Amino acid sequence: MISPELPPAPSGPRAAITAGWIRDEADHVRALLEQARLPDADRNAIQSVAADLVRRVRAQVKDQGMIEAFMRQYDLGSEEGVLLMCVAEALLRIPDAETTDLLIRDKLGEADWKRHMGQSHSLLVNASTWGLMLTGELVDLADETKRDVHGAFKRLAGRLGEPVIRLAVRQAMKIMGHQFVMGETIGEALARGRKGIYARYRYSYDMLGEAAFTADDAARYMQAYRDAILAVGAERGKAEGGIFTAPSISVKLSALHPRYEHAKRTRVMAELTPRVLELARLAKQHDIGFTIDAEEADRLEISLDVFAEVYRDPSLEGWEGCGLVVQAYQKRAPEVIEFIASLAREGGRRIPVRLVKGAYWDTEIKRAQVDGYPGFPVFTRKPNTDVSYLACARRMLGLSDAIYPQFATHNAHTIAAVHHMSRMDGRQVDFEFQKLHGMGDDLYGEVIPADRLGVPCRVYAPVGSHEDLLPYLVRRLLENGANSSFVNRITDESIPVEDLVRDPVQVVEAFDSIPHPRIPLPVDLYRSHADSLENCDRSNSMGVNLANDGQLRTLAEQVNAALRNDWYAEPLVPGANPVGEKLPVTNPADLREVVGYWLPADEATVEKALDNAVKAQPGWNSTPAASRAAILEHAADLLDSRLPEFVAMCTRDAGKTIMDGVGEVREAVDFLRYYACQARKLFTPEPLPGPTGESNVLQLSGRGVFVCISPWNFPLAIYIGQVAAALASGNSVIAKPAEQTNLVGYYATRLLHEAGVPKDVLQFVPGDGAVVGAKLTSDARVAGVAFTGSNETANAINRALAARDGAIGTLIAETGGQNALIADSSALPEQLVRDVLGSAFTSAGQRCSAARILFIQEDVADHVLRMLSGAMAELKVGDPGMLSTDVGPVIDQDALAMLEKHAERMDREAKLVAKAEMGEETAHGTYFAPRAYEIDSIETLGREVFGPVLHIIRWKAGELDQVIDAINSTGYGLTLGVHSRIDATARKIAEKAKVGNCYVNRNQIGAVVGVQPFGGQGLSGTGPKAGGPHYMLRFVTEKTVTINTTATGGNASLLTLED
Repeated sequence: MISPELPPAPSGPRAAITAGWIRDEADHVRALLEQARLPDADRNAIQSVAADLVRRVRAQVKDQGMIEAFMRQYDLGSEEGVLLMCVAEALLRIPDAETTDLLIRDKLGEADWKRHMGQSHSLLVNASTWGLMLTGELVDLADETKRDVHGAFKRLAGRLGEPVIRLAVRQAMKIMGHQFVMGETIGEALARGRKGIYARYRYSYDMLGEAAFTADDAARYMQAYRDAILAVGAERGKAEGGIFTAPSISVKLSALHPRYEHAKRTRVMAELTPRVLELARLAKQHDIGFTIDAEEADRLEISLDVFAEVYRDPSLEGWEGCGLVVQAYQKRAPEVIEFIASLAREGGRRIPVRLVKGAYWDTEIKRAQVDGYPGFPVFTRKPNTDVSYLACARRMLGLSDAIYPQFATHNAHTIAAVHHMSRMDGRQVDFEFQKLHGMGDDLYGEVIPADRLGVPCRVYAPVGSHEDLLPYLVRRLLENGANSSFVNRITDESIPVEDLVRDPVQVVEAFDSIPHPRIPLPVDLYRSHADSLENCDRSNSMGVNLANDGQLRTLAEQVNAALRNDWYAEPLVPGANPVGEKLPVTNPADLREVVGYWLPADEATVEKALDNAVKAQPGWNSTPAASRAAILEHAADLLDSRLPEFVAMCTRDAGKTIMDGVGEVREAVDFLRYYACQARKLFTPEPLPGPTGESNVLQLSGRGVFVCISPWNFPLAIYIGQVAAALASGNSVIAKPAEQTNLVGYYATRLLHEAGVPKDVLQFVPGDGAVVGAKLTSDARVAGVAFTGSNETANAINRALAARDGAIGTLIAETGGQNALIADSSALPEQLVRDVLGSAFTSAGQRCSAARILFIQEDVADHVLRMLSGAMAELKVGDPGMLSTDVGPVIDQDALAMLEKHAERMDREAKLVAKAEMGEETAHGTYFAPRAYEIDSIETLGREVFGPVLHIIRWKAGELDQVIDAINSTGYGLTLGVHSRIDATARKIAEKAKVGNCYVNRNQIGAVVGVQPFGGQGLSGTGPKAGGPHYMLRFVTEKTVTINTTATGGNASLLTLED
């Protein structure tokens, strides 16, 4: 069974949240416009109050806070602004001087800091600019018109001392940090909140830090939250006022559990919920508020499930301090508010709700595009979010019997609108505003006083070390420093007040298109680049949202309906009558389970396939390219509609997890559409320039018969990719899949036949490589071979082709790789470890692109390896049919034996860093526990180890050239990962490394067709790259046709030219 491990289907408001994840933006915004629209008199009153707020703030601009002044000077429209974000994100965590200096030179060397001098009224901004300008001037002088940069820098630094530069920049960053963080400890933050203007606010304290990656991380954050609640509770003491005026703690659920994700729902509910409940009880005991922060869209529903379980616990009865955050940029926000209200009425007590715009917008857009969703979970325009915010605010104010409304905003119009709506219809709703610490003090100075708007404001106050704050700081600056941001524009005198306080309802109503016209839907991602060489006008493959309970239930039902134990594969060769013994196919996850049988092709069948292919090729080649393309596009649509069937087959035939199975089907669909599009483009005859009276045309045609030999690790995607390219090019094809995964290849071939590929043009010939493969590759009738597999087999094929008499055959080979990932000390450890885990252990390490070696800079190695070890302890190795499984089985017993032999050697010769645990359910399958070893050099390995084994090598700052040389010396050149915040370092590695695919600051697997064409060099393959614009050119021959158009008389076109 395929099990998504889901609870029973919900009903009511909770079901509406699941259903509303990705709704049509235009329809939804139109509905929200009706909810947010107010009568003209109300709208005018709101704009009048908002305009007055802006004018009052502008009158105080000389006293504005550091952060507003900083963002005004270094907005994201300036190069300096972007560079500062890059430095702020990385600088304080780098432990060594050499990498620090590289980062400073890289980011600050060429920026024009002088133009910011004296431009700000804030002394602190000018102090920062002096520090940055000092550095900028030094590096700029070192430039010497781009000659001997390093030497000149050294000479100048010799006079002032490089540490002076380092100190200046670090100090500038710490000044920024101090302004944005309430305190490095909760005690500091509480003390600061008693002083000066800070005393006028309420506070919600947030303990800064990234998400937990390990159990130790989660335990440390849990203790930090406990300590904070005790400290805030002690500060509150017996102070008067109800729970809504009390200080509060904001909690990120991702900090409390290392696997806080939808796929781990069963485990999360069992382990995380008790932790949250413990903190909520502690907060209740000390009479302070407790708020669960909102995070990414795919965590929304599990956060609601955790919250609901905590809220319903009898120990919290009667307490109105348990609240949560709602993001207005999510299309589901209205349904979330209704769900919270229904929960509050069920419990008979109000729930505080903080309404925010949302802080992960760019992440949500990219994720939807990458994963192939039908739409976006968030709005694509900022004004659409503004309308949603007003509609949600009005809804919350109307539900004030169940909700205590809290509105987080730095926007004057939003403040005025919320204040006005709270007093409409004869009511006077009690609520509060909220803001970020370090921002909006001038604005809220005009809101809080009783003689102004008289509404209290709570500060969201980050607490933590400068190193912890940096990712937070950068996200907030990016969010609020964008030029369209109200915070950025409120003090810009060049922008009319009227423009700043426009009603977003009117703004949106004026749009020609409600969704943003330059953010294509995921399905249209490749249509916007239709004119470029790399892309065609094609649809993106559609994925499955594995964090959506509704889609998961449907997928599980369909996959389970497709599961069989009688799958059968046999040669598909017209006119052949293969004979022989049927061989069983067992499930790699449980070798006791036979899932089907296959019949190998005999010699007569192979001979008949060759005969058929030779006869069929000319007719297929003469079929118009557009017709061939249309057949492949039909096949793509069929495959897309049968995704569950092929996911089921990939799970049982190849041991793939559900996520890997979905990705494999999508890649196959992309190959079909991409090569169809390339065929239309490439096979259009190309007129060439020449003298008058002559026509010259270049045209392409298929080479003849192609043999496609595909591997077991991508039994559908690579199989389809090879076959589709060969067919699109006008070749007939004999396809031979790896013996381990014949079932997938057989049903993929039948689907292509169903789509319209003639059965004699595409033939399926399963069998042993030494028998079937050898006969095919040594036959002179074969024009070319497309092969993916081992280097040894590729060489054998190459020799077989060369030994034939007749035309020289074409070999397109993609082989293995000794793939490395290089990380310096500027890399963000959390991001690095996440990408190492994905690159090394996804698909049980059985991807051609998988990371085999991590080169980690010595200065951060201990910290990173501790984190990696803790993260590996959280991996679940087991049944690939369970959604919660991270790592499934390796393909067969031969692969398992090879890995066990290698592990025995590593146990003797290397240092074991970590080894994942395996449960009892792995006893009957070919499972191998992921592990990581520390070794001395890459030469220790000799060859690729194809499975979930990571090898780690330390390197010292200054040794980057030697690291690159060591990787190049292996002779392999497939993929390489780089983790560094220093652009010059990433560029240097990308330029010097002899690899086919180089990935910077991301994982190094999952190449997307037409986006990251895939293939290597050296021992890793011949090229050209699969899924790229040059791949099909290896499947074709070229012909030039020259016609003398004046052979029968004069040159009519020349003679009829007018003067």
